[in-house]
Amino acid sequence: MINSAYKAPLLFRNGHVHTIYPTLFRKVAGVSYRRERIITPDDDFLDLDWSVIGSDRIAIISHGLEGHTDRAYVKGMVRAMNEEGIDALAWNFRGCSGEANRQFRLYHNGATDDLHSVIEHAAKSYATIYLVGFSMGGNISLLYLGKQEFSISPAIKGCVTFSVPCDLSDAAVALERRENSIYMKRFLRLLHEKVRMKMQLYPECIDDCNYDQLKTFKDFDDRYTAPIHGFDSAEDYWRKCSCRPWLRQIDVPTLIVNSIDDPFLQGGCYPQEECNSNSNLTVEITRYGGHVGFIGAKDSRRYWSEKRALQFIDGCSVGG
Repeated sequence: MINSAYKAPLLFRNGHVHTIYPTLFRKVAGVSYRRERIITPDDDFLDLDWSVIGSDRIAIISHGLEGHTDRAYVKGMVRAMNEEGIDALAWNFRGCSGEANRQFRLYHNGATDDLHSVIEHAAKSYATIYLVGFSMGGNISLLYLGKQEFSISPAIKGCVTFSVPCDLSDAAVALERRENSIYMKRFLRLLHEKVRMKMQLYPECIDDCNYDQLKTFKDFDDRYTAPIHGFDSAEDYWRKCSCRPWLRQIDVPTLIVNSIDDPFLQGGCYPQEECNSNSNLTVEITRYGGHVGFIGAKDSRRYWSEKRALQFIDGCSVGG
């Protein structure tokens, strides 16, 4: 299954270390944003963070679950794009920019309508757009391109994704493993903050009574994500919002990079069969990398994921 030349530094040949270290210790200097708030068709808002150097190309970067545009992995990619002559637009999912969104709905893995709003906004100024997605942001990007619920802008020339839970059911099961309890507890704690913020706006519609009894994504998605967004259950949400069934329909050059030692992934999150049947897709499986890790060599300020994204985008440019 492994088909990548990526070699992790010796100290990071452990999925948990590789996942946790960048979150705690990586600092990315040299990135400054200009924030813009756009209004969505349902009268909500999205906060966009631009890093513009005057290019005619732009990378739209989507973060992961409970992330935001100040995460080191986002800023690292923004900096790398800028240094190679590409503008960057990192966007915050609803409620992830430090302020609760207006509508009752939250963000979730199927929120392709919000990505569409961001793309359409950027397409007013750019003829060449690349999508870059991490984890949930990768799933949303791939689902958007494959399901094609919206008219896909011809400006999109390529897509690069890392650590993608292509099969949300398999990813949820992976995170239920005992050794992953540290991540599950953290996600539930952060999501609790989102629930509390929403309770202030919609006290009659949502509460956190006995929230401490929730132990898994199934618990959370059954109680909140599914009913709030019109799904029958957590399983129904996972099935309808996983990108895996739609990968065969993607018609722009796309790269999916997932690591075998990613604590968050298993099974269908490594969609080799789907990718083998679509010449537009490349799935690259690394031996090491953790979840949104892919640390570079000791003497490199760029992570390998940033170098790989730029390499793939360069290939898209040549192909275009």
